[in-house]
Parts: sequence; C-alpha cells; structure tokens
Amino acid sequence: MLTKKTSKNQVTLPRALLDELPETDYFDATIRDGVIELRPVRVMPVTDIEVVRDRLAAEGIEPDEVDKAIRWARRKK
Repeated sequence: MLTKKTSKNQVTLPRALLDELPETDYFDATIRDGVIELRPVRVMPVTDIEVVRDRLAAEGIEPDEVDKAIRWARRKK
C-alpha cells in the first residue's frame, strides 16, 4: 500500500493495515537495511514502582545507567 510522508515528516498508515492490529496506538520504529519496521507496542500503566525496579534488575540495568539515559533523552538538540 502506498503512503506519503508529509511536510511535517508524518506518515499516515492505511486503515486496512491498522484494521489488522486492533487497539494498537503505539509502535516501535526501527530501520533495517533501508526498510522501516513498525512493531506494535502495548503500553501498560505502571502503578507500582517495584514493577519497574524488578524489570530493570531482570535486564541487568543499574540505577546509574537509568540516570544517564534520562539525561541523554532530555538533552537539547
């Protein structure tokens, strides 16, 4: 299906594609070999900070790495 990038660098996905992914509002976008890949992401509200801490520990991510990542994400471009 053909789609076009707008002057604001936005792309509208055809309804026929999105109908195949009900209740999907967020996508993880990557580029591989010149091809844009969109993968549906399910966003869940975090109501307990321990859930986040447990996930970080399971992934082997240290607290200082989180602080560094936040500073990187907030930097001015």
